[in-house]
Amino acid sequence: MISKTFGVRCVSLLVCIVALSGCSENKFGREVETEEIAVTLARQVRTGEYDLITTEELKKLIDDKAEFLLVDTMPADDYAKEHIAGAVNFGLPKEDMDEWDVSKTDDKTEEDFAKALGDDKERLIVIYCGFTACGRSHNGAMWAKKLGYTNVKRHPGGIYAWKGAGHAVEASKK
Repeated sequence: MISKTFGVRCVSLLVCIVALSGCSENKFGREVETEEIAVTLARQVRTGEYDLITTEELKKLIDDKAEFLLVDTMPADDYAKEHIAGAVNFGLPKEDMDEWDVSKTDDKTEEDFAKALGDDKERLIVIYCGFTACGRSHNGAMWAKKLGYTNVKRHPGGIYAWKGAGHAVEASKK
């Protein structure tokens, strides 16, 4: 025979589990978050005048050994821990950087960024950061366009989408 106290505890536990699962399954609240991210992304693309590339399109470029430059805009420590193979690092801030601010780029200048991107202004450049809501890749793509590069794409899903698709990452060798 089950005691009354045990039964009350089981019902209480079940109520908590259902309540908690309901909180994490709020599809309407998630849709508001998704909308906010999507609208921000669309506005950034419009102002930055660059194109977007999906995770699978980027994977195909890499698999096809296409000639392009892949730029990781995460801080150097994050890049060292993991990045997409072949990416070069140039850390940029998350916040919109309409004007170049060396205090937010570890004293790196626009000229340093142009040097990292190279002399070929028509070369395909793909820029990524951590995830869609992160503004680092927007700053990188926008500034590449401002500096005269014509074939700039942003991979908005970044390293999270890359890993989420099951693709390998690498760490910097020490």
